[in-house]
Amino acid sequence: MPSTHDKEKPWDTDEIDKWKIEEFKPEDNKAGAFIEESSFATLFPKYRETYLREAWPLITRTLEKHHIACTLDLVEGSMTVRTTRKTYDPAAILNARDLIKLLARSVPVPQAIKILEDGVACDIIKIGNLVRNKERFVKRRQRILGPGGSTLKALELLTGCYILVQGGTVAAMGGYKGLKEVRRVVEGCMDNIHPIYHIKEFMIKRELQKDPELANENWDRFLPQFKKRTLSKRKRPLKITDKSKKTYTPFPPAPEKSKIDLQIESGEYFLSKQSKERAAREEREEKRKKKKEGKKKEREKDFVPPPEAGDRKKDKKRKHEGEPREERKARKEEKRRRKAAEV
Repeated sequence: MPSTHDKEKPWDTDEIDKWKIEEFKPEDNKAGAFIEESSFATLFPKYRETYLREAWPLITRTLEKHHIACTLDLVEGSMTVRTTRKTYDPAAILNARDLIKLLARSVPVPQAIKILEDGVACDIIKIGNLVRNKERFVKRRQRILGPGGSTLKALELLTGCYILVQGGTVAAMGGYKGLKEVRRVVEGCMDNIHPIYHIKEFMIKRELQKDPELANENWDRFLPQFKKRTLSKRKRPLKITDKSKKTYTPFPPAPEKSKIDLQIESGEYFLSKQSKERAAREEREEKRKKKKEGKKKEREKDFVPPPEAGDRKKDKKRKHEGEPREERKARKEEKRRRKAAEV
């Protein structure tokens, strides 16, 4: 906000960056040492134990510069950071907490210690519970990496963040704006939106930023509009009944009869065990006989002789046998008229 005071301020020049965050120094902490000790702990997986044990001296030396104490417990599998009497920066313990979180998520130590710098933040995105199907989850996670890690490399260049996909999480380090974009891309990928669409959008935005005339304009007309198209996989029924033809009745339909109800109606329920077995045996025997007769008829079809020419004439005679004289005469007349019309 510009000053309304009319007095001249020769020290307030245009070269001064008023938004720059100055480094926090010991003399800036005028309250002195902290009253209470703050500490954070996190667990790490078993496979990280060897690496952390080897790299722990480097982590300890780095945190000592910020006057933060750290402990590696290999029995419980945990890392702990806490403030000391010499700690002067209140944000240092929060950065140390993020450091051990990144180390637990397989981020290399040289990369993870950059979180202690000003302007660098981290975001650990949990993707394990976003997709239920295991195979679908693995395929969508692979899309973030891309063929040979090309998609991941493109995202790192466009967002200015370090990204590491490990198990059910995605760890990202960088500026706040870049982290916001990374989270949007990762969550969109788990929601079946390919990262290549976001990469294309980022590339167009980068080119538009170079044009000062478009600084105060809406960029929606330049950005690609990708609509989600999914075909319905719902199975349609074989027979669709027209409900409009049915007459409305306020009463619910009668409940279907159970197996016991049907047995009571037929009288089978009151039969003894031997009678039921005998009835079932007779039913099976009857079905077997019907099946046998059907197969026998199918076999006999091959031995039936084809009808001869003489038999066809006899069939015709048999067809009109017992026909009245007037009807026979009318039929012959109709036949003669049809032949004359053809000629």
